[in-house]
Amino acid sequence: MEPIREGIKLLPDDRFRKIDLRKKIRVPELIAQATLFLTGVLSIVITVLIVFELGKEAFLFFGESDVTLIKFFGTTKWQPGIGQYGIWALVSATLTTSVIAIAISLPLGLASAVYLSEYASHNVRSIFKPILEILAGIPTVVYGYFALLFVTPILRGIFGEGISVYNMLSAGLVMGIMILPLISSMSEDAMSAVPSSLREAAYAMGATKFETSLQVVLPAALSGIGAAIIIGISRAVGETMIVAVAAGAGPNFTFDPLEAAETMTGHIARISGGDLSYNSIDYNSLFAIALMLFLVTFVLNLVSQHIVARYRERYE
Repeated sequence: MEPIREGIKLLPDDRFRKIDLRKKIRVPELIAQATLFLTGVLSIVITVLIVFELGKEAFLFFGESDVTLIKFFGTTKWQPGIGQYGIWALVSATLTTSVIAIAISLPLGLASAVYLSEYASHNVRSIFKPILEILAGIPTVVYGYFALLFVTPILRGIFGEGISVYNMLSAGLVMGIMILPLISSMSEDAMSAVPSSLREAAYAMGATKFETSLQVVLPAALSGIGAAIIIGISRAVGETMIVAVAAGAGPNFTFDPLEAAETMTGHIARISGGDLSYNSIDYNSLFAIALMLFLVTFVLNLVSQHIVARYRERYE
C-alpha cells in the first residue's frame, strides 16, 4: 500500500492496518449463540425422550403373548381387556373427523386468505384478521360443548333420528372451524410473501385480479399453503377435547359420520381418566395408541417438509 500524502507529511502504511473483527470476543453474542444452540439441542433431546418413553411403554404392550401385529393392524375391534386389539376401530374415527375438518377449513381458509392478501385494504385487514384469529384462542373444551349443545341439535333437526346425539359429523365440523384460522393465517402469509412483480407482470398481460390471484399468486405460494394444510391435518388428528365431548365414547369401526365413534385421542383421554392399574394391558395399550398417533403426526410433518422443499419458489 503506498503512503498517503497529508499536506506535505507522508503517513506510514502501518497506520492503516487491517483489523480482524472476528478475533474480538463479544460476550453478549457468545451468550446468545450458546442459548440458541442449547435451545435447539433441548428440542431434539425432548423429542428423543418422548419417543423413548412411548416406545418403552408400548413395548410392554406388544410384549404380551396375546398381542400381535396382525391383530393390531388386521382387526377392527378394540377392547384390550378381552383380547381385541384392532387399532382400526380408533383410526377410522380419527380419519373421518379429520377429513370432515379439512373439508370445512380448507376452502374457507383459502378463500379468506385470498381475500386478506389480494382484495382487503390495510384497514380491513387490520380488523378482519385479528377477529378471525380469535377463534384460535378459544379453549377446545368450549368448542366441544359448542358442538354437542349447538351444532348437534341443528344436525338432528336436518337428519332427524338418523344421526346420533354423539356423532363424528358435529365434531368434525367444529374442528374445521377451530383450525380455520391456522390455515387462513399461514396461507395469507405465504401469499403476501409472493413478490409484487409477479402480480404486476400478470396485470400487464391483461389478467384480472381474480385471474392473478388464482393463476399466479396461489401457485407461487403453493409451498407455504401446502405446509399450512399439512399442519392443519396434524392439528385435526391430534385434537382431543372436541372429539372427547362430541364424537362419542366407545371404539366403533365405521366411516359413517352420523354415528358415534371414538378417536385415538378421545380414547386416551377417556381411559386415562379412569382407575387403571399400572402395567395392566389397558394401561400399556394407551402408549401403543400414543405411539401410533405420534408416528402419524411425524409422517405428516415429513410430508410437509417434502412439499415445502419440492415446491418452494425462490425469487431474486
